[in-house]
Amino acid sequence: MDRQLSICSVNALVLDGQPMKAADIEEVAITGRKVEIAEEARARIAASRGAIEQILAEGRTVYGVNTGFGKLSDVHIKPGSLGTLQVNLVRSHAGGLGEPLSVPESRAMLLLRANVLAKGFSGVRPELVDLLVDMLNAGLTPVIPEKGSVGASGDLAPLAHLALVAIGEGEAWFNGELLAGGEALRRAGLKPVVLEAKEGLALLNGTQAMNAVGLLALERARRLVRLADVAGAMSLEALRGTPVAFDERIHKARPHAGQIAAAEHLIALLAGSEIRESHREHDSRVQDAYCLRCMPQVHGAVRDVLDHVAAILEIESGSATDNPLIFPEPSSKESSGGAVLQGGNFHGAPLGYAFDYAAIALTDLAGITERRIDRLLNPDINEGLPPFLSSGAGLQSGFMIAQITSAALINECQVLAHPASTGTIPTSGGKEDHVSMGMTGALKLRQIVENVERVVAIELMCAAQGLECRLPLKPGIEVGRAYEAVRRVVAPLERDRVLAGDIEVLAGAVKGGDFAGF
Repeated sequence: MDRQLSICSVNALVLDGQPMKAADIEEVAITGRKVEIAEEARARIAASRGAIEQILAEGRTVYGVNTGFGKLSDVHIKPGSLGTLQVNLVRSHAGGLGEPLSVPESRAMLLLRANVLAKGFSGVRPELVDLLVDMLNAGLTPVIPEKGSVGASGDLAPLAHLALVAIGEGEAWFNGELLAGGEALRRAGLKPVVLEAKEGLALLNGTQAMNAVGLLALERARRLVRLADVAGAMSLEALRGTPVAFDERIHKARPHAGQIAAAEHLIALLAGSEIRESHREHDSRVQDAYCLRCMPQVHGAVRDVLDHVAAILEIESGSATDNPLIFPEPSSKESSGGAVLQGGNFHGAPLGYAFDYAAIALTDLAGITERRIDRLLNPDINEGLPPFLSSGAGLQSGFMIAQITSAALINECQVLAHPASTGTIPTSGGKEDHVSMGMTGALKLRQIVENVERVVAIELMCAAQGLECRLPLKPGIEVGRAYEAVRRVVAPLERDRVLAGDIEVLAGAVKGGDFAGF
């Protein structure tokens, strides 16, 4: 593609090798926002490539440039075979299995890899980075199987499938059609790259698969924890709970940022409630159950965990993660020519730990949500609401199965919350003797988020039904808006019906951001 034709609009995300905001990554991945390379980044890329050319001209032996890989790093490769070495690396490592990553996940991988190469420490030619950007801007997406990475020398298998398309092999989606990689490039007006020394390795070493999957799941989770406040506020109103526990004085006495934010959000949601006023003077309860009273503490702690994890992933988005790294500018200890340094920035430990942390927090968010669902349905504790919110309990079961379904989803989350990062298995003949399993952590996190979206959807559905039982009294203004949003998706339960479709369509609305305005 002509470089002049690929210059993007003023709204383009400019890649300079620095950390990117999660929201920007998500926008490129999902909405197709355009991307371009900063000119200063292009100069750094060229400088690091110049260092590789100098190494080759001097006949120096450098890992990944003119040697084998991993356990075979002691094998020297002759100059005439260096391109073949890189192509063989890509082909041999494309051993991914299972379902392909989603198109947004694969696009996020492309974006993250291009940005890492734009740091100028990888020794690739500018045209290689240009091709990744052009693939993004053309809507050409490599097909990347989700299984096969242990997160040690990075996400070798997933990134190899990405690299296959760049060299005109593998498979890709283009204009909604699944094509051979070379044909997809041709239809997009692009040409495959012919790999030169170091370039195959530079494409494969890194954490961009786990970062892409985990980051997109995390953005869904950050919207979800805010929606959990909304669902919880609806339940509190239906159960005639009290907002006293959300008083700002309580939370400023224990000033965790997430806890304060959750309490403020709950107070705002409940403002103007007729239901609250109806029982303010005659409420015999001193305190609500923990699933209602402790929402700021639990939801807030989940917020803080997710913000911490987001910061880690954003740092990683602008981190050089391949090996060796090329530093063209000499340090005080180096007289000229810079340095080629062997290291382990490809190791996924920072991300793997973070994904496990987020998985634990989200599983507990699902747990407190399910306790509110049970409280809405259980006739022994639901403050006079109909048993299982049914209009004809006995003959009809109402939402009984909804709580059972949420329990099943949460049990799956509890299993998935077992840490992946403690499960290292040596690979590559023992050369890679400690691995991160970060990709496993990212995939588990994605599944947990999907499950929790369904659990929160079940609470929204049940709480909306509970609010109807309090009519003509109205809930807080924002709770009322949320109720109307639920009712635009699912109808009230007037008699028993199949609930599976209702839950899925409401969970789809949650995932799609239909409740993002609350």
